[in-house]
Amino acid sequence: MNTQKVKEYIIQWLIDYKNKNNLNGFVVGVSGGIDSAVTSTLCSKTGIKTLCLDMPIKQEASQHSRAKYHINWLKNKYESVDSKSIDMTNMLKGFEKIVPKEKIGYSQNHALANTRARFRMLTLYYFASLNNYIVVGTGNKVEDFGIGFFTKYGDGGVDISPIADLTKSEVYKLAKHLEIDKTIINANPTDGLWDDNRTDEQQIGAKYDEIEWVMEQKNIGKNYTDFKGRKREVFEIFEKHHSNNKHKMTTIPICKIPAELK
Repeated sequence: MNTQKVKEYIIQWLIDYKNKNNLNGFVVGVSGGIDSAVTSTLCSKTGIKTLCLDMPIKQEASQHSRAKYHINWLKNKYESVDSKSIDMTNMLKGFEKIVPKEKIGYSQNHALANTRARFRMLTLYYFASLNNYIVVGTGNKVEDFGIGFFTKYGDGGVDISPIADLTKSEVYKLAKHLEIDKTIINANPTDGLWDDNRTDEQQIGAKYDEIEWVMEQKNIGKNYTDFKGRKREVFEIFEKHHSNNKHKMTTIPICKIPAELK
């Protein structure tokens, strides 16, 4: 990948979109992870007003510190960057108190994990509405179109997605080119939605480079029956996630009424 050219292309794409739609700027949620670091840096490089939001919710300390460090790094480099830090822990605690505990265990914990992402989405759009900004997505190609590893109407609730055509490995290459801090580049990828700080790999059951390999094999017509051992296992993991999360990756079904019934 020609990282310089890709960087320039995305930056110009962001500028063109902003100008075409008469917008005032961008708002980006910064988590301390690689994807949001790259996205927020690309937005900052446009010279257009960029609001970076740090929104910890019962967050592990190292994740929060990486987010704060990255935002400060951007603010020191680009005059167009502003930021706000909003601790949303009490919002989640309040929500937990008022909703009936109809299910226990994984189902409830999973629902609450997705609720964190949706609270953040609400906050991003609040500030976007105040300033005539747009919410910039931070998802990559593997998450958004491979296995659907995002929260519907959470981190998937965005206006534009500048890095969604880049695989995770390509995001890492771009991060190094952009001189993103090594603590962010070397950190284990995590969505930061669970109290036990589980990693993406633990949730998915495979590494990102393994999932990318499956996507490459599928593009040339291969399927799980062509492989054995770990390769077949990873293929099956991909297929399971892709199937279960397909509803996130396709347009919402619309009940089309036959003309003769209208």
